[in-house]
Amino acid sequence: MAVTYLKLWHLLLDRKLKKKDLQQQAHLSGYTMHKLGRDETVTTDTISRICIFLKCTPDDIMEIIPDPETHD
Repeated sequence: MAVTYLKLWHLLLDRKLKKKDLQQQAHLSGYTMHKLGRDETVTTDTISRICIFLKCTPDDIMEIIPDPETHD
C-alpha cells in the first residue's frame, strides 16, 4: 500500500499557496517537505498540522493507493 499527496499539491494550487507557505505556516521541516514531495511516510502529527493550517481533513490532502497484489 502506498500513499500519494497529489491532493495536497492541488489544494495548494487552488488556494494560490506555495510549498514554502505550507512549510512555514504548518511548521514543517525541509526534510518533511522532501518526504511529502516523494510520497514517503510522514507522521500523523505532520498530517494534523497540515490539516489545521489548511482547515481540511486528511482525506483532502492524501490518497491511499492499494497494492495491486492485494485483492481485499
